[in-house]
Amino acid sequence: MTQRRRTDSSAQSASARTLHDLLRPGRRAQARSAWLSVAAQLIWPVQAALVAHALGGLLTGVDVSALWAGLGFAALGGLRVWLGLLAEQQAEAAAEAVVHTARARILAAETGRAEDSPFGGAGAISALAGEKLDMLAPYVTRFAPARARVMVVPLVILALALWQSWAVALVLVVAGPLIPVFMALVGFAAKEASQRQMAEIGSLNDILVERLSALVDIRLLGAEQAVMAGFADKAGDLRGRTMAVLRVAFLSSTVLELFAAIGVAMVAVYVGFSLLGALEFGAWGGGLSAPAGIFLLLLAPEYFQPLRDLSAAWHDKAGAEAVAAELAQWQAAETASLLGQGAGAAPLDGPAGISLRGCVLPGGRVLDDIDIAPGESVALVGPSGVGKTTTLRLMAGLLAPEGGGVIVAGQPLDERTADAWRARIGWMPQAPHFLNASLLHNLTLGRDGDLAKALEQAAVADVVAALPRGLHTRLGETGGGLSGGEARRLTLARAIHAAPDVIIADEPTADLDPETARLVAEGLLAQAAQGATLIVATHDSGLAARMDRVIRLEGAA
Repeated sequence: MTQRRRTDSSAQSASARTLHDLLRPGRRAQARSAWLSVAAQLIWPVQAALVAHALGGLLTGVDVSALWAGLGFAALGGLRVWLGLLAEQQAEAAAEAVVHTARARILAAETGRAEDSPFGGAGAISALAGEKLDMLAPYVTRFAPARARVMVVPLVILALALWQSWAVALVLVVAGPLIPVFMALVGFAAKEASQRQMAEIGSLNDILVERLSALVDIRLLGAEQAVMAGFADKAGDLRGRTMAVLRVAFLSSTVLELFAAIGVAMVAVYVGFSLLGALEFGAWGGGLSAPAGIFLLLLAPEYFQPLRDLSAAWHDKAGAEAVAAELAQWQAAETASLLGQGAGAAPLDGPAGISLRGCVLPGGRVLDDIDIAPGESVALVGPSGVGKTTTLRLMAGLLAPEGGGVIVAGQPLDERTADAWRARIGWMPQAPHFLNASLLHNLTLGRDGDLAKALEQAAVADVVAALPRGLHTRLGETGGGLSGGEARRLTLARAIHAAPDVIIADEPTADLDPETARLVAEGLLAQAAQGATLIVATHDSGLAARMDRVIRLEGAA
């Protein structure tokens, strides 16, 4: 139990630090918005004094200038509206800066990851960067200004009320603090409900991405009803969590309105009986005058108004804290970063040789030194989990070793050389992946080359011709509508399109029928015959036997 409390406390501390960091970009605009909002709210006591003076004079027969009082009231009202608009503009600017900065930070980090984030899949991350970050805006535009008003306006009004009547001040002192107490109690439930809702949104988005990517397989297996039922259950769960958040928000508003109404009613009762002469206590130096009574009646609702605003925005605070907690989890989910800047670069000069020296793989295993000569064809073999894929990613500059180094074209593979080295590589991953663009763009990536020859060598020209729009067809991320072999051959065509100096292929013939595996192997070997350095990780003994050399990796990664 003690350990769990420490864990919860640590998580709350990380969430608070994250929220503080998130709000930093718009800090100045937030401060201006807060003080403009406070200034606008403090105009009301002056307006109330003008009204009380005018009405009190009419009731007591004192000659007052109602015209000048009305003009002054209107002028102050216009100033209040202007200050309120300025405050809203500053708050909107601050919210935009906060959300934009946080979103850019997530996008920059995710595009630089060398592997999937432990935080979640594409759905969870896109939900965090999209709709969840937008929940920070109400915190900046509503909760933060309301909190600033609560810290100043009630104290000013309380001081003015005490100046006129200690009894009214006592009523306000008793009724006012009850609201924050109940708000805090409700706030704990609101925070937990919001965090559960945030987690469910991310989970539902991940499920949706997975189901969409497997849509063809789902239809082929006839599993539509089962998938729809499961998704409906998840959606129903999210709906229930959303309603829980709304229930808490309505509860906090109801509690606030109750105590605010009681406080205003008590002030009205006291002022009414005092003006009728039924009560002769509570005012300084005698009975309560008509102008003073009217002034107090006008001040009482404004004393509670900042608290009402804060309560209305309390669930915005809970939502922002829930987002901050998720961002803290996202930040804690560290992975290796991709070497280089991901920018275009001229290919690295020098022979396409590769050397690995004392490389430490994730998990601490030290890889044996490996040397691959330019133009050599090499097969990496070994049991599953030994680190073949990781070794290929080291050679391609997609992953940095935790220790040791990689030498390519006679130079260390690092931030300076990674982009230029990758410009010389044809990369063929085990799992085909396509961009949200035409097949033509996916195959060429904007580079020149003989695409027809690449399609022929990959034995995939007939597959492209059979697609609805040929090279202009758009495929899903995993090549929806294509078989595994067809998608694999398309990645081979992409790898060899620009006649790269080095081709790195991860299990190029895995899970393929014998004929398709033969076509893929022939395409790779044709590139090796033309002088390209060829490196494959494979369990296919037949393919490994056709390479110049076989390197066996031993031990667990």
